[in-house]
Amino acid sequence: MSWLSDDDDDGDDKYADYEARARPNPKGNKPRTKIRPEHGDAVTGRVLTVDRGRYTVLLGDEVGDTVEEHELTATRARELRRQAIVTGDRVDVVGDTSGDEGSLARIVRIQPRTTVLRRSADDSDEVERIIVANADQMLIVVAAADPEPRPRLVDRYLVAAYDAGIEPILCITKTDLTDPAEFLANFAGLDLTVVTSGLDATPTERLRELLRGHTTVAVGHSGVGKSTLVNALVPSANRAIGRVNDVTGRGRHTSSSTVSYRFADGWIIDTPGVRSFGLGHVKVENILRSFTDLAEIAEDCPRGCTHLPGSPDCEIIDRVGAGELGDIGRQRLDSFQRLLASLA
Repeated sequence: MSWLSDDDDDGDDKYADYEARARPNPKGNKPRTKIRPEHGDAVTGRVLTVDRGRYTVLLGDEVGDTVEEHELTATRARELRRQAIVTGDRVDVVGDTSGDEGSLARIVRIQPRTTVLRRSADDSDEVERIIVANADQMLIVVAAADPEPRPRLVDRYLVAAYDAGIEPILCITKTDLTDPAEFLANFAGLDLTVVTSGLDATPTERLRELLRGHTTVAVGHSGVGKSTLVNALVPSANRAIGRVNDVTGRGRHTSSSTVSYRFADGWIIDTPGVRSFGLGHVKVENILRSFTDLAEIAEDCPRGCTHLPGSPDCEIIDRVGAGELGDIGRQRLDSFQRLLASLA
């Protein structure tokens, strides 16, 4: 096939006999395509933990699932390299799903999530992170003392829970050291379920009742006794337990990974202790949804109303100030405004 000829017809067609040849492919790579395999033979499992690009997945935990329940190690497929896979995710896996030592399966799909708990970038972390997926409850663990409770951190946990559509439960530990009444007064306006325990006692029966049949993510500042609670509920967990630094009064990080444990027809997910919780992703309307009485009044607020103190013509502030909702209304407005302020 002629590749190029001279147009001046002077007989100088030096390229007339040149034959174009395909460029050799020494690696033998197949041509790239955007068509992805359907993986019709994939099986579905639950991500129990994530460790440096390797995922522990439990197969066979679904009702009616014919796959024998066992754990396996998997990596992510190339097409998922830009998607976060986190503890609690339901995923489809292919490849060697036997779970035998040395075997490695591949995660090819993430099933739609019912909820996503995330923390935004903040001073301690420059990257927004998804913490867990598909949880429907959040167990917020706080010590009455040693270390001192931090109401504003609890506020931020609550905001994250409300934004994700997750029901919060507040658990106060070490109540034999200090009466938690003053601390709990900060949340008097919220419909919070509260469970208390002492230094050497854990309210396991009450928690078992509340956590049964749910997927619950446990969060809390380092040293508050969160891992102690998890060990009491799931003895086989063997989560490391730390002590509070006598000088700084801060807890030491003992849980370094987020791990899911089967518990009472449900799951409990233990997370590493955190000292901050970025909320840049949260929308005000998601918090307001959790205050159903205030949300109904907010429908009469002017467009763009922030509902914060000093907001002009805020219907919530005006009606609560007029005493229409009584003392509980004032408490709930105070709690709502504190949660809004935590976004800043």
